[in-house]
Amino acid sequence: MTQNILIIEDEEKIARVISLELEYEGYQSDIAASGKEGLELFQKGNWDLILLDVMLPELNGMEVLRRIRSTDTYTPVILITARDSVVDKVNGLDQGANDYITKPFQIEELLARIRACLRTNAIYQKEEEEQLQAGDLTVNEKTRDVIRRGEAIELTPREFDLLVYLLRNKQQVLNREQILTNVWGFDYYGDTNVVDVYVRYLRRKVDYPFDTPLIHTVRGVGYTLKEQA
Repeated sequence: MTQNILIIEDEEKIARVISLELEYEGYQSDIAASGKEGLELFQKGNWDLILLDVMLPELNGMEVLRRIRSTDTYTPVILITARDSVVDKVNGLDQGANDYITKPFQIEELLARIRACLRTNAIYQKEEEEQLQAGDLTVNEKTRDVIRRGEAIELTPREFDLLVYLLRNKQQVLNREQILTNVWGFDYYGDTNVVDVYVRYLRRKVDYPFDTPLIHTVRGVGYTLKEQA
């Protein structure tokens, strides 16, 4: 899939050179010549990365970055700056930039930084996809980490599997037979009360230490995991 890069740069020659090099490398690109235009294009498009000059007319790059980060914390942003001071670089990174490059620069270095940012973002997105979430509870299936409000929760393997099944089907009411089949397996022939027992175990760890319960009983049916409005 072709990756889309937004270039927000008021120096026409630099913007054009970058755009041509990106297209040669297989990217698609668009150019905005001011901070205001760049922000408008950002809001209308679906971008994989943004190249953002710091010194821009109408809205400076730092303000554009601040507004981008107020709604989007994921899209990588590389600052292009003529300022070589440490303070400016630190300020840009603190505002949410992923990287920076100082003018004048070699195009090969810029392309390398773009590739690095896109790789890092792809890894981050993959990790996000491996996570299940409900409210302030996050579960990573790969690492088996269970976190609620910043606190790690230790679960047994069966408790973990039960929680994952409830999270994958959050907002749905699940009866005991469904839970038994999907958590304990088709060949389980024990008492269905084991579901109630393990839900109670799970609640002690996931719900009771906190003031907002996630696991709810539906009388006469079973259980559901849902976020509070």
